[in-house]
Amino acid sequence: MAVTQGKWIKLNQKGTGPGARSSHAITIVGEKAYAFGGEFKPRVPVDNTLYVFDLNELTWSVAEVTGDIPPPRVGVTMASIGSTIYVFGGRDATHAELNELYSFDTCTNKWSLLSNGDTGPAHRSYHSVATDDRRVYVFGGCGFAGRLNDLWAYDVVDKAWAKFPLPGDNLKGRGGPGLVVVGGKIWVVYGFAGMEVDDVHFFDPATEKWVQVETTGEKPTPRSVFSTVAVGKYVFVCGGEVDPSDLGHLGAGRFTQEAYALDTDTLVWKRVEDGSGGGDHPGPRGWCAFSGGRRDGKEGLLVYGGNSPSNDRLDDIYFFTPCLD
Repeated sequence: MAVTQGKWIKLNQKGTGPGARSSHAITIVGEKAYAFGGEFKPRVPVDNTLYVFDLNELTWSVAEVTGDIPPPRVGVTMASIGSTIYVFGGRDATHAELNELYSFDTCTNKWSLLSNGDTGPAHRSYHSVATDDRRVYVFGGCGFAGRLNDLWAYDVVDKAWAKFPLPGDNLKGRGGPGLVVVGGKIWVVYGFAGMEVDDVHFFDPATEKWVQVETTGEKPTPRSVFSTVAVGKYVFVCGGEVDPSDLGHLGAGRFTQEAYALDTDTLVWKRVEDGSGGGDHPGPRGWCAFSGGRRDGKEGLLVYGGNSPSNDRLDDIYFFTPCLD
């Protein structure tokens, strides 16, 4: 049976946290979430402080860090494998795209610069990342010369980048897509390719082939910069931008609030009944920081902040738990 229900809960924060922002990143390690980067005013990075949110106590703190601390940036991504966080790319205060890969050891609170320059993916922002037990995958984003459609993997054991074959022209370069690993395959879902798109593709590392799939069911409308997570065989898509602003990144487009689940076995979408309109629902938004992880022993999606339909940056935090049949 397909997923048809999910539950949001608003987490009431204590202490001084990052505050309102968008185009930032967050990732969960154990029972803590780490937030970095972002903007309050469009295209102006706020800071390079690493904030820590305790998912049980609901308290914020600031990590006392050492090492190669990344400069402030927007459109940045974070992901974690074990106790280590990986931060890639983004855009600095001069609007220049970046391509450094940093790691942060949550046991020692030390930043390390792992790669930059000609090593690894080209400079980019508003790309997407996903992980498995050993690799950090980077796909797409906005580069020096337009939107990208390349897929890379950083092996955290071998400490080396690998570039995968490029997809065909049907997978256009894009920013703000969903990127998840399900069943050993890397899935690319929707995104902005000059317009909001609704195509779904996966790359199979075993065959080194890209496949575009045809999905059916209650398909989400084309969108980008949504929050996404993989739970089991399902890919969840929550919110996002469905119509870009005429002002580009300086304005607020039209945002949506629905949640959908894609069954990667049957390729059927289902609308998820998730309490839309209630006080514990995040409502329409995009450009959020989000991360998969566990809270109270249940796997789900953490969503923090983002941009609202009124072009105001948000500072609230929600956790979504799907009800799996």
